[in-house]
Amino acid sequence: MSTTKYVELRLPSILAGLESTTHVPYLAGWHHRIEPDLGHLPIRLVTTGAIATAIDSWISEDCSRSTIKNTLAMLFRILEQAVVDGLIERPPAHVTGWQHAYQQAEDELLDPRALALSNWDSLTELADALVEASYNHYRGWGDVVIHSACTATRIGEVSGARARDIDTANWLLTCRHQTTPAPGGLMDKHTKGGVARYIPIIEPLRPQIIRRLRATRGDPDARLYTGPRGGRISTAVLRDATHWGDVTHVLGYEHLRRHDLRHTGLTWMADAGVPLHILQQIAGHKEITTTQRYFHPDIRELTKAGEALTRHLVEQLRLNGQIPQRW
Repeated sequence: MSTTKYVELRLPSILAGLESTTHVPYLAGWHHRIEPDLGHLPIRLVTTGAIATAIDSWISEDCSRSTIKNTLAMLFRILEQAVVDGLIERPPAHVTGWQHAYQQAEDELLDPRALALSNWDSLTELADALVEASYNHYRGWGDVVIHSACTATRIGEVSGARARDIDTANWLLTCRHQTTPAPGGLMDKHTKGGVARYIPIIEPLRPQIIRRLRATRGDPDARLYTGPRGGRISTAVLRDATHWGDVTHVLGYEHLRRHDLRHTGLTWMADAGVPLHILQQIAGHKEITTTQRYFHPDIRELTKAGEALTRHLVEQLRLNGQIPQRW
């Protein structure tokens, strides 16, 4: 029995004893992470190794520490229920060391420019190689990779985009709030500061998007990018279908994760002269210092010079007994 089928049958027992407010994050962990990465496996094959691989994927998807903790809590409730039902003898050992891996991923973001692909040729070479390595050479894998990099979005955001999210008059992509299951329907997770993000769609992507919009036949809820069987593409699905690790190794991009495509887009935009405050909006960063890391070191130094001058002027006004009203 697959893990997905088992959870469908035993969900009330798995959630038994939990506060109702806890159901929302636990179910989100199941639907958005456990099921896509592990749901296809028979329950007995959800091993410590399989769980560790899934955690690596969640870290690469930019999940927060609390999100991963809630996801693991749900996963181990599922496995403990499987023990009770006699499907497995004992649950896999709790995975350790993932927080160290998480910290390592955060540390890498101190210099996200180092994670970016160098140019357009490098990006298209990667996309073509992934398509070539996939079963039946499905072109959609490469399209998602290029779109993710050029719009500085995550793979899941690209795959989640629907026809209604494309503004062809202004060529903008609306990255809407993520949703999670809740009693009575879906609850807004208020991700990325609680507001939708608007991402410019560059000209090389537009012909492809027009073709995909036509294929939706006017359905505003139709997804533009899907896998070969019509399902949503997650980073784990992309990794497995395209043999990501093997392809990036051959191309000399051993460090490159699926999430790093977003760093490529933000770095390119910074180098193209996109103003700092606009790039912050595109990235969805709460802190502008996070966005500053995408700019060339010389630009960052100039930004710091402006900040230093501001502090100096404020201090002068305060010494003179004046309080600045507009800054």
